[in-house]
Order: sequence, then C-alpha cells, then structure tokens
Amino acid sequence: MLGLKLPTDPRWVNLAEKSLEEILTDHAYCEQKAATSCISLIQAYPERERMVRELAPIVTEEWGHFRLVLQELDKRGLKLGKQRKDEYVNALLDFMKETGAKNERFIERLLVCALIEARSCERFRVLSLGIQDDELKEFYHKFMVAEAAHYRLFLDLAEEYGGKEKVKNRWEEYLEFEKELMQRLEIRGDRVH
Repeated sequence: MLGLKLPTDPRWVNLAEKSLEEILTDHAYCEQKAATSCISLIQAYPERERMVRELAPIVTEEWGHFRLVLQELDKRGLKLGKQRKDEYVNALLDFMKETGAKNERFIERLLVCALIEARSCERFRVLSLGIQDDELKEFYHKFMVAEAAHYRLFLDLAEEYGGKEKVKNRWEEYLEFEKELMQRLEIRGDRVH
C-alpha cells in the first residue's frame, strides 16, 4: 500500500522499546512538526481550496496526537526531552527540487509530506506488531491508521494539482532516494525516522 522500497530493519523495534522516553519524545515532536507543516502549506497556498479544507482538520488532529503522546509520557512517568535534528526529514528537504515555479514547489512539499507520513505509518505498524507492551501496541496501531490516511491525502493532492503521470514519476524518484537514505542512516531506536 505505501510503496516504500525498503522496510524498517527489524532490530529497530527492539531499540525503540529500550529507548521509550526518547522514542516518545521524538514522536511528540514529529506530531508537532506535522501540524506546523500543514499550517505552513495553508498559509503559503490559500488559493488551493481543496487542500485548505482537507488540511485544516489535520492540523487539529496532529496537535491532538502531540497531546496524546504527552499524556503517554506522563502516564509512564517519563519526561518530554529536547527536540533533536531529524536527519531523515532534512535529507528529504535537501532532495526537493529547487525551482522557481510556485506549483512545482507546492508539489514537492506535498510529496515530502506524503513520504514522511508513509514512513511514519510503516514505523508505527512495526511498533504496533513488535513492541511487547500491549497498551503501546494499541497506541501505535491508532497512529498507524491516521498516518496511512495522511499519506494518501498528500499523494492525492499532489496528483490533483500536479498531474497524475508527472507526480507518479517524481514519486518514484522520491521512493528510490528514500530507500538509499534508509540504507545509509544509522539504525537508532530514539527516532521515529
């Protein structure tokens, strides 16, 4: 369904489980950044009426996810740590085409958002299946479902505004780049990506 070309290394879930405070901290900030990204897209492209209507409730949903992760930290007596640099997202941003055309930049941003949501979905699935804590299995299953819907929305919006065939070709380039990126990034249990 997601089209990712490289699954998460199975060792990642064990590392994440051993670094629960860190993975939950990173997850919280990922949700916060997702809300901010949607706000930024709305501010930059208010003329994209369908996009504005579709992303407005996602801002609320992502911020709600941030709050849910904070509640999970509190419930477990864990603390929200400091936000760290996200090498994965920064590499995707560097891969974006720098072009002067406003619509091209818009499509690139949608594709980056789609890919981040796809990888998050895949990671949350791995956690929902592999983590030992039954409460966390259910917790991450819910996030997996939400991320899948967000991934699909961003990709659908890119196809609508950029043309299906053109977007399909660029999406394949993103998937290949992401595969190479996943191969070279260190497997860390303290990061969602």
